[in-house]
Amino acid sequence: MNKVTVYTKKNCPQCIMTKQYMDALNIEYEAIDTTENEEARAYIKQLGFQTLPVVEAEGFQAWFGFRPENIDLLK
Repeated sequence: MNKVTVYTKKNCPQCIMTKQYMDALNIEYEAIDTTENEEARAYIKQLGFQTLPVVEAEGFQAWFGFRPENIDLLK
């Protein structure tokens, strides 16, 4: 299984939907709250993202937002 990381923040509807969808598909992931993690915030900005969630998975290009079609590929 690919290592999956979801960068999130509190009260983010798209972040919540992304994690719920991954949970429903039994996709394991690590959630990192960027409101509490300065390094993670700097990292996703370095990648060029300004919107959350940002999903990183081995073998895939990172993406932002709730993207069920991309999440489906992680199964």
